[in-house]
Amino acid sequence: MKNIFNFKKIYKDPMSVIRFLASKNFFNCMPDKHYLKLLYFSKMKKPLDIDNPETFNEKLQWLKLYDRNPLYTKLVDKYEVRKHIAETIGEEYLIPLLGIYDSFEEINFDDLPNQFVLKPNHTSGDIYICKDKSKINYVELKKKVDSWLKRNYYWIHREWPYKNIKPRIICEKYMVDESGMELKDYKFMCFNGEVKCLFVCLNRNSQEGLNVDFYDMGWNPMPFERHYKRSGKLISKPKTFDKMVHFSKILSRNIPFVRVDFYEVNGHLYFGELTFYPGSGFEEFTPEKYDYILGSWLKLPSDKIR
Repeated sequence: MKNIFNFKKIYKDPMSVIRFLASKNFFNCMPDKHYLKLLYFSKMKKPLDIDNPETFNEKLQWLKLYDRNPLYTKLVDKYEVRKHIAETIGEEYLIPLLGIYDSFEEINFDDLPNQFVLKPNHTSGDIYICKDKSKINYVELKKKVDSWLKRNYYWIHREWPYKNIKPRIICEKYMVDESGMELKDYKFMCFNGEVKCLFVCLNRNSQEGLNVDFYDMGWNPMPFERHYKRSGKLISKPKTFDKMVHFSKILSRNIPFVRVDFYEVNGHLYFGELTFYPGSGFEEFTPEKYDYILGSWLKLPSDKIR
């Protein structure tokens, strides 16, 4: 019988046991506050001060527990948020929707174009990009889609807005930018309705992996990293940058913190998603002082201070 634990690894990293058990829903009965303290120590290698949070990561954990606006559930639902975007900034900024499905069996692949994108509406980071429909392994794709639909993303990091979303599968138009290879993500960090900085995700499909470059609002590179390495390049400011900033202010109004994501394709702006807890508040800063600097930008709601 194969051992489920690697005891040598456990000796070097005892917290790997916690991460393993968490992945198996062992801690589902544990209250959110205690679970987040346990997970934070496991991932960040230091205690979580939830009562007097100072860093950006700590304050994201605090917001998970105490800032529970029912609107957030709609805003993180990748299907429902489309209605909000259409009403708030305009339907023309939405990536064209090809279909919405409750199960894999509902997807009529004959009706879809040769290239498309599938993703669940109720999780983060899951995506299937089809560049050639003739190469689809339908058995494997069904396993992937079924696993998405069974998952309740809330239990992983206790991001409560995901808890009561009805799981569905979205199909969107496949899009690339001027590179012809990928879409760069332009992610605007909004603190109490003010856009303070942004980062760009690029090179997702490269051998080296994802790069994340932070910029200030003057499009100057910022001297820190958050979990992912910088690309080492100065990329061009998007043509629609001012519009991205304007829309970010509108979409972040009356929200303590939210990240607003956009794409640019042939000079046209498209909305990506709204994210309340980037990296779920478990991504380290290098140098660490920037965890405190960004934390100082986030003013927690005084009416909810515990």
